[in-house]
Amino acid sequence: MTTKNPFGAKGWTPERLNSLTGKTYVITGANTGAGFQAARLLLSKGATVVMLNRNEYKSTAAISALKQEFGADADVSFILMDLADLSSVRKAAIEVLETQSRIDALICNGAIAQIAKQEFTKDGFESQLGVNHYGHFLLCGILFERIDESKGRIVVVASEGYKMGLKTIQFDDMNWDNNYHPNKTYCHSKLAQMMFAYELQNKVELYNKSVKVYVCHPGASNTSLIDNKASWATRFTWSIMVKLGIAQTAERGSYPEVMCATETELKQLAYYGPTGLMNFGGPVGECKLESFALDSKVGDKLWSLSEQQTAFEWSF
Repeated sequence: MTTKNPFGAKGWTPERLNSLTGKTYVITGANTGAGFQAARLLLSKGATVVMLNRNEYKSTAAISALKQEFGADADVSFILMDLADLSSVRKAAIEVLETQSRIDALICNGAIAQIAKQEFTKDGFESQLGVNHYGHFLLCGILFERIDESKGRIVVVASEGYKMGLKTIQFDDMNWDNNYHPNKTYCHSKLAQMMFAYELQNKVELYNKSVKVYVCHPGASNTSLIDNKASWATRFTWSIMVKLGIAQTAERGSYPEVMCATETELKQLAYYGPTGLMNFGGPVGECKLESFALDSKVGDKLWSLSEQQTAFEWSF
């Protein structure tokens, strides 16, 4: 179920983008997939793009491709950062602050999904929760003041999967030691990201800050998110979806996050993405937001736990 699309029958498209010269966008996981395509769209309008990636080789190759497309003067760079290592997140965030005087939007795009067997981050978190939620929670916290000074935005790239898991946070077993399941655990991590975003909206309003926070999803997009750590069955099913054209291109998958990073007339208490059949693809607009993602008691508890687990207390 979707609401009436404010951008018309075709939904939001990059045709709505104006010049972005002088604006700076920081994107996690931007050397491939939707993150890379988001970087392309932003650079095409003259923006400065800073990628936060864990793979130096892929990052160098991505920048080379972007400069070949947009010219040697294209303002794109990368900083090594592994969302699975909080010390790496801290180091990268400090480098961003040292090199960028403004941040018009931080796009939390990087993610892992459908990890077949339980794995842990360097800090001991279940890997999908650690990468998708805790890593971004810390990054957003360290960069928040700079984003606020710029009257900028935080864009959380969530997933339709948030509706397919427990529909709440499993506080009694955050690492899923007792009931690990590749899909349900992934869904848990994406719901955590969303609840963080909506709780941050509440705190921004409470403390009269200037940051805007938006939540979106990419639909079913042909990216490298499903990799060799997923089960054979998951990889096979995904390959069929790609071959049948059910999965849209990575470029179209980037539209929601670029829209949320740039569009002027958007609601914050909303959920944006493709609005076609099962929200897999179709016109980008506002999608139905399930009420359990807005449970303030759960969101507040998750926030407190996240501060504890990341050893970072937000300052407003």
